Amino acid sequence: MNRRTRSRFVCSACGATSLRWAGRCPECGEWNALVEEVLERAAARGERAPAVAARPLAEVDVAEAARVSTGTAELDRLLGGGIVPGGLYLLGGEPGIGKSTLLLQVAGRLAREGRKVLYLAGEESPGQIKLRAERLGVAGNGLLIAAGTALDSLMSTCDEIGPEVVICDSVQTVYSPAISSAPGSVSQVRAAAGSLQGFCKTRGAAAFLVGHVTKEGWIAGPKTLEHLVDAVLLFEGDTHHDYRVLRAQKNRYGSTQEIAVFRMTGAGLEAVDNPSAFFLDPARSLRPAPGSAHVACLEGTRPLLIEVQALVAPSPYGTPQRVAGGFDSRRLALLLAVLEKRAGFGLGARDVFLNVVGGLTLTEPAVDLGVVVAIASSHSDRPVGPGTVVFGEVGLTGELRPVRMTAGRLGEAERLGFSRAVIAAQRTDPRGGSAHGLGDSHGLEILEADSVAEAVGLALEEVS
Repeated sequence: MNRRTRSRFVCSACGATSLRWAGRCPECGEWNALVEEVLERAAARGERAPAVAARPLAEVDVAEAARVSTGTAELDRLLGGGIVPGGLYLLGGEPGIGKSTLLLQVAGRLAREGRKVLYLAGEESPGQIKLRAERLGVAGNGLLIAAGTALDSLMSTCDEIGPEVVICDSVQTVYSPAISSAPGSVSQVRAAAGSLQGFCKTRGAAAFLVGHVTKEGWIAGPKTLEHLVDAVLLFEGDTHHDYRVLRAQKNRYGSTQEIAVFRMTGAGLEAVDNPSAFFLDPARSLRPAPGSAHVACLEGTRPLLIEVQALVAPSPYGTPQRVAGGFDSRRLALLLAVLEKRAGFGLGARDVFLNVVGGLTLTEPAVDLGVVVAIASSHSDRPVGPGTVVFGEVGLTGELRPVRMTAGRLGEAERLGFSRAVIAAQRTDPRGGSAHGLGDSHGLEILEADSVAEAVGLALEEVS
């Protein structure tokens, strides 16, 4: 039987396919992203693969193997309780942010517990990994290193050793000689991830794939890679700060709303158990400067106290500037329009600069009130009241809307020494009392506001 070959063109950015090459992907618009992929027709028409066994859903055994702890409570909580045997995890981030460091530390802890861990090194030599392990204090006993990039050889090594955890650093360097495209292409990345997925599901092993990211911060390569894995973890942070935030963009075994915070040290990544105290300066909360506001945001189920700073100045240009760091610039423009229309602040001819202290990126609606108060404080050159925390969602009509987990945010603020809280007026249920369960359990002075103008007035009110 003769085999016929044919080819197609696949976008390395979005995974879209096309029969002809084009300079620009017709789906996502990315330039020079279409890469040729050679396909082989292995079977003639009429030939079918053997049928797979089917059984009633009620008879499926749901006894899940016990999760494996990584040795770090922060990472275990992010993963949903630990590593799931048979799970395939993708870890991405900018170069030098700590991907290999974190996985090497996890591999060392698992090896110390007697688990068989295999580290597939595609970018570094075993000697380089040994030097990093010595710097991190990772013992080499029980941790196996295999250097290489050929997919068949690496999978043969996995079959021979039978590890419980596999670390592939990185998946973009692995290639299959049977595929004509270059390493890192759509076909190669898909083949490497698919082979490791098959190994994990059949052997009950867990695998971590290190992935490169684009300049926009997204996982490099086709989206099929993210669909194939069970969890996508992405590092956030920069070289100007020593903290690292690990966020789950996809997690079949846990919540995607959780984060893990680490601090980069000379001995590797250390978990930060109290991120609010790490990002917060107590002196500034007691003596805030004009343009500074403290907001209680939420990352998953964890309340965080973050400082938001704003600077409003006369614009020397015809068109005022709106610059935001760590906050959506379009959302900033919306809040400025509300502040001008509903609260009477003239900002049309002024430059507005906004920054989230610590380099975090905040997307939660509860941050709206903190941004508005910081801008109003800078515009009027009046500081926010000492020990004041604010949070609430701002509507287009200037109203304030309550947000979830209000009690948890207030409890975190009180624990960190805040004395006042300006929040959206809480709805009451038919039985009386707050629908958010605030009660009188908090030692904070809680000030509720219905509108943006009222909230700004309460936040900037001088406290005797």
